[in-house]
Amino acid sequence: MSNIDRKHACAFTGHRPDRLDAPEEEVKKWLEEQILQAIQDGYTYFITGMQRGVDLWAAEILLKLKNEGREIQIIAACAFEGMEKGWDEEWKKIYFETREAASEVHAISEYRSKWAFIKRNEWMVDHANRLIAVFTGTAGGTKKTVEYAIKNRLEIKRFPLR
Repeated sequence: MSNIDRKHACAFTGHRPDRLDAPEEEVKKWLEEQILQAIQDGYTYFITGMQRGVDLWAAEILLKLKNEGREIQIIAACAFEGMEKGWDEEWKKIYFETREAASEVHAISEYRSKWAFIKRNEWMVDHANRLIAVFTGTAGGTKKTVEYAIKNRLEIKRFPLR
């Protein structure tokens, strides 16, 4: 069960760092601008998929803003428990800091599978009103998440802007 107010919830989707076609700093700057705009627009719940890259960069920004006193709720949506195993220590640190600060942590599956990632992405869209997407247009989970968000009539903020 979740206490997320969907009308005031944003979710994130985006590629892993190696699949992006823009510099990391440019993506992070855009994410922070989008998060600050969402807060200004009345959004208070932010759902991160907890994956390396866009999800955890957004989480870092959210943690900073929360520590500065912003009244926001961080929701951690994990595809499965233990999804951080095998990651570099830097990513693990952000992952565990985010879980610790999160108002809610949701693990969609007990086991790693393609299905777990798909269901996690659908769960995030089902609980949000706006999707902040870093999407190059290439096939994969981010594309499927954007398509699912369009089908469900979410407002989408997309980088790169097209």
